[in-house]
Amino acid sequence: MSSKDVYKRSVYREPAPVLDQDNPFQAMVERFDVAAKILELDPGFYEYLVTPAKIHIVGIPVVMDTGKIKMFEGYRVIHSEILGPSKGGIRYAPDVNLEEVKALAAWMTWKCAVVNVPFGGAKGGIVCNPREMSPGELERLTRRYTANMMDVFGPDRDIPAPDMNTNEQIMAWILDTYSMHARRTETAVVTGKPILLGGSAGRREATGRGVMTVTLAAMERLGLLASESTVAVQGFGNVGSVAADLLAKQGCRILAVSDVSGGYYNANGLDIQAMIAYSASHGYSLEGYPDAEPISNEELLSLEVDVLAPCAKEDQITLKNADKINAKIISEGANGPTTPKADTVLAERGVLVIPDILANAGGVTVSYFEWVQDRQGYFWTEDRVNRRLDRMMHAAFDSVFETAQKHDATLRIGAYVRGINKVAGALKVRGIYA
Repeated sequence: MSSKDVYKRSVYREPAPVLDQDNPFQAMVERFDVAAKILELDPGFYEYLVTPAKIHIVGIPVVMDTGKIKMFEGYRVIHSEILGPSKGGIRYAPDVNLEEVKALAAWMTWKCAVVNVPFGGAKGGIVCNPREMSPGELERLTRRYTANMMDVFGPDRDIPAPDMNTNEQIMAWILDTYSMHARRTETAVVTGKPILLGGSAGRREATGRGVMTVTLAAMERLGLLASESTVAVQGFGNVGSVAADLLAKQGCRILAVSDVSGGYYNANGLDIQAMIAYSASHGYSLEGYPDAEPISNEELLSLEVDVLAPCAKEDQITLKNADKINAKIISEGANGPTTPKADTVLAERGVLVIPDILANAGGVTVSYFEWVQDRQGYFWTEDRVNRRLDRMMHAAFDSVFETAQKHDATLRIGAYVRGINKVAGALKVRGIYA
C-alpha cells in the first residue's frame, strides 16, 4: 500500500484561518478545531479543553558570579488536570515565551491521552541563555524557580521533566530544592533525573526509541522494509541521535543528519555510532566530521528518502518548503516541526506524517514509568522498560491510524481526535464543579 493510497481522501476539513503562522498556540488551536468538528464537540467543552487551567509567571532573582543581581522570567502552564496530575518538561532558552509554553502544555495533554498515560499536560520555561551561564548560576536559577513553584509542583499535582537545554542534573536540583522545602525526599516530584536519585533505566533514550517504534510501524503499513529504507534526521541531540542510531540498528540506511553546525550527508550511509562518539568528543558538535559531505538544512529536508525525522525545532516544514519534501514518511521527533498550512500540502501529496503528539511520546511514557517506580520504590530493568514502551507506542500508533482511517483524516487529526475524545469523555464523567 502506498502512502497516497493511505491518504487518498485525507485532507483537512474546513480548517480555521491561521491568524499568526508563527504563534504555536494558534497552530495547536487550528488542529484542535478540525478534530472538534469531527467529534461535534459541545461548545462549552470546546472552551474548557482549549483553555489552559492555570498560568504561573514568576520573577526569578539570581545572584550572578559577578555579584550582581539579574532578574529572569519563568513560566509554568498547567493546561489540563482532567486525566491526572499535570506533566511536562521545563526548557531554558532566550526565546522562550508564554504562547510557546501554552502550546507545548496543550500538546502534552493530547500526547498523554494518545498513549494512555494518566497525566494531564503542562510545560515550563525560563527566559535565559544557559550557554552563557556558569553551572553555579544555573543551579541558583533552578533552585529559585523551584522554590517559587512550591505550590505548583508535587508528585500528585504537577511533575516537571527535562526539555530543551535542561538535563538530569537540573532535575536533581529541582528534586533537592523541593525536598528541602517539603522536609522529606520526594523522588516522584520530577522525572528524567539521575538513576542514583530514582531515575528510570531507558529514560534518556525513550523519546528517540519511541520515534523508532512508530516509524517502523508506519513503514510496515506502507510495505517498506527497514533493510531497504533510507532516512534523514534533522537534529542530532538526545532525540535525533538516538532515533538515528536505533533506526540504523534496525537496518535503515541513514543518509543525512544535522545539528547546529550544519548538515552531513553520505550516499552510502552514515556511521551513526562514529558520529555520536565524534560529537561527544567535540563539545557535542558535529562540526568538522570527516566522513560526510556538508549540506544545508534545506537540502536535508528535501532529500529523496523514505523517512524524514525532524527532531530539532518548531516550524521547520512550512508552506514555503512543503512542496519540496520528497520523503514518504515524516516522523516528528520535535514538537511542532510542521505548520498547519504545510500539513495540508503534505496530505494532498500523500506524505504520511506521524504527528509529534504521537511520535515523540516515548519520553512522557517512560517518565510515567519512572513516576510509577518512584511511587512503588521498586525499579525495573532497562529491557522491561523498553518492552513496555515499545508495546504502548505500537498500540497507540495502531489506534491513531485506525481513527484516521475511520474519519478519512490525516494521522495528526486522528491523534487529536483520539486524544481530545478521551479527555472530553473523562470531563463528561467527572462533571463541572461549581
